[in-house]
Amino acid sequence: MTLDELVSEEKRMKSQKTLIALIVGLIVGIAVWSATHKWGAFFTFGLLILPLVIGSTYSKTLKAIEAEISRRDVID
Repeated sequence: MTLDELVSEEKRMKSQKTLIALIVGLIVGIAVWSATHKWGAFFTFGLLILPLVIGSTYSKTLKAIEAEISRRDVID
């Protein structure tokens, strides 16, 4: 990817931060609801692991893009 593409991808990912937070909050809310309505521990813990995976993937991707941008800025 070119530097311009990386910068635009970084801006796109940062603008999706609110959407990611909304999705994670919704999943946690469903997990809490399922725990209080006796849907089972497996379903509840499965739902609680999902936001961790989503957040970790988002964070790693954003950090990799930022690192590549800073690496290319140092080279130029």
